[in-house]
Amino acid sequence: MKIFPRVTLPLLLLLLSAVSIADSDYPPAVKPIIEQRCMVCHGCYDAPCQLKLDAWAGLQRGASKEQVYSLRLKAAPPTRLFEDAQTVEQWRNKGFYPMLNEQRPDQGVMARMLALKQQHPLPIGNILPVTIPLGLDREQQCTKPETFDTFAANNPLWGMPYGLPALSKEEHTTLTDWLQQGAPGVPVAAPSAAALNEVQRWETFFNGDSLKEQLMSRYMYEHLFTANLYFSELGEEGLYYTLVRSRTPPGQPIDIIATRRPYDDPGQSRVYYRLQALRTAVLDKRHMPYALNTQRMARWNTLFLEPEYKVTALPAYASKVAANPFIAFRELPQTARYKFMLDEAQFTIMGFIKGPVCRGQVALNVIDDHFWVVFLDPDRKGVQENAEFLAKESKNLRLPADKTGGALVSIVEWRSYSQEQLKFLKAKFDYIQRMTGPDGTKVNLDLIWDGEGQNDNAALTIFRHDNSASVVKGFVGQQPKTAWVIDYSLLERIHYLLVAGYDVFGNVAHQLETRLYMDFLRMEGEQNFLFFLPPQERIVLRDFWYREAEKEAKQFMMTDSAAFDRTSDIQYKTDDPKKELLDMLQQRLPGAAAERYQPAGPPFEKLQTLQGPPFSLMPEVSFLQVTGNNPGEYNYYTIVHNDAFLNNAQIFHEDERRVPEEDYLTVVKGFIGSYPNAFFQVAESELGSFVTAIESMRNETDYASLVSFYGVRRNQAEFWPLSDKMYEHYLQATPREAGLFDVNRYQNR
Repeated sequence: MKIFPRVTLPLLLLLLSAVSIADSDYPPAVKPIIEQRCMVCHGCYDAPCQLKLDAWAGLQRGASKEQVYSLRLKAAPPTRLFEDAQTVEQWRNKGFYPMLNEQRPDQGVMARMLALKQQHPLPIGNILPVTIPLGLDREQQCTKPETFDTFAANNPLWGMPYGLPALSKEEHTTLTDWLQQGAPGVPVAAPSAAALNEVQRWETFFNGDSLKEQLMSRYMYEHLFTANLYFSELGEEGLYYTLVRSRTPPGQPIDIIATRRPYDDPGQSRVYYRLQALRTAVLDKRHMPYALNTQRMARWNTLFLEPEYKVTALPAYASKVAANPFIAFRELPQTARYKFMLDEAQFTIMGFIKGPVCRGQVALNVIDDHFWVVFLDPDRKGVQENAEFLAKESKNLRLPADKTGGALVSIVEWRSYSQEQLKFLKAKFDYIQRMTGPDGTKVNLDLIWDGEGQNDNAALTIFRHDNSASVVKGFVGQQPKTAWVIDYSLLERIHYLLVAGYDVFGNVAHQLETRLYMDFLRMEGEQNFLFFLPPQERIVLRDFWYREAEKEAKQFMMTDSAAFDRTSDIQYKTDDPKKELLDMLQQRLPGAAAERYQPAGPPFEKLQTLQGPPFSLMPEVSFLQVTGNNPGEYNYYTIVHNDAFLNNAQIFHEDERRVPEEDYLTVVKGFIGSYPNAFFQVAESELGSFVTAIESMRNETDYASLVSFYGVRRNQAEFWPLSDKMYEHYLQATPREAGLFDVNRYQNR
């Protein structure tokens, strides 16, 4: 029985070669299989062989031997699905080869990869053999149709899903039947009339004709281009839009302007900001939902359009202007810009961690594994002076621009950036001295943004998981080693460095400059926090945070005497002012308690009060299913492993700076992290024994024993059913936040 619409292969190929492949989707019978068995490894730029299956168009595009993540001296041509080519023929011209076979569907690479796994399932045992290499940096074969026989003979265990259990017979039959019929797509469902009305309303808002409106919309686009926008008043789950630049105005088909960065020259004097229906599946690793509603539009009108100010001209797209928001948007009120970002501060910070890049090692080994974030209040006295100060200092706030040379250029540029940063810090402390003098603003908790008493974006927690990270609302976990206080200029620079200005297809010089510049931004955030502590405590903490760091690095952290001339006005009562300050912030900021993530029960409380080498053996992110006493009763938790380091001021030799004795775990209710490294299943009655087993670990053998008792390995039959249950629970518990997890980083230990 045929369950898919019949399309002859010659006709299908003719259509695909001539028209856009963006308006089709997987058939309903196929889609959940592709999502939960294929997209969980093939969903982002780091998908093996660039085979992105998060949309039907990705399968039609095929695969490439060129890797997005590699060290290269010259920037690579971008290969963004739906942007850099629109037809199969165009993708073939860019070097992508087919996964489907036009004449013999059963001989297509995808069909044969699936069949290979059915013929050669994974061996049963504790761990997979070394002949199945894992890890993000493993060598990729990317076999083409003409070389598949040799590939299969040499690597019989490399069928798909790679390094994971085979599909069930029913799943395999459904997929192969579909492939036999040419893997046809089905039309993407049309938006409802209500959704189309909302699209029209918002496109009208984003495309006003005045210079004030155009400047506002350009700013918003450069901050929202990674967002999954949704109309919260409609309540239509799963319907998302992306904000794009188009050559065509509202009412006409969208003609995307594809540039490397959102602030690059569009090539025409007037651009239009359009809402395009999201064409890919919702994957947790890049899903950043952002609500559009009547309240939001009113807020933006209040911030940007109602105030009396004049925009004399739109900024140029030259790199020295467009890449520096303090120059490009100098005529847009700074308070409005800052409040715009603070309203959804979790989204703003999440941008440099999530998004289409998906692998963040360049930016992430510059931060600690666990720290808390708060923000300066935008309504404190001196905001207007601050705007003038930043405009004056804009040259010293220059961010890295695109480079085509080698790493040597980056080192030269770094010296320039470091000199400019030192000039900015000196000017900043002079400014602070003036603004917080005897008759000025007091340095106390009133300077910290309290979310206007209701916005739970005021307190955030960041977890780094090696080459990925998570941002959650509230102060989660035990009090961390470090904390940041972020002001407007710092928040804006983080965004333009790591989101708007970062090019995943860039060269090694660009990546190195980004990493080195982020050092300055981390230290500035930490320094802002230290400024609230008594002067005598600042150096003590700084030296602890930067143990064995280069002396040159410390010059950016509280070295000028100006940093110590202003005493905090907070009256501390204990000999641990850092803890006291964090305690006060926890009590003061809305949502800081993070009740959503608080696990219940003594076993978890015990696990979170210890630190030491046993915890260094735990994976970065583990998902735990706790089985209750009643059938079908489950609770889900995340165990986060927080690595400790002597310092984060160096780009290389990270292992040499590890301090396993200071490692600790954070246990939360629900899910934190897009890339689980391990699954555990524990009966509620055995939680105490599970925790004891973790505390007792001393080596890899002990960890292997823990997994044997409580874990689920990559080759176990329970892997897929448990993965499905976890995703289902995530979707039910937080439908707006949930996305498919990625198992590319699942361990083999």
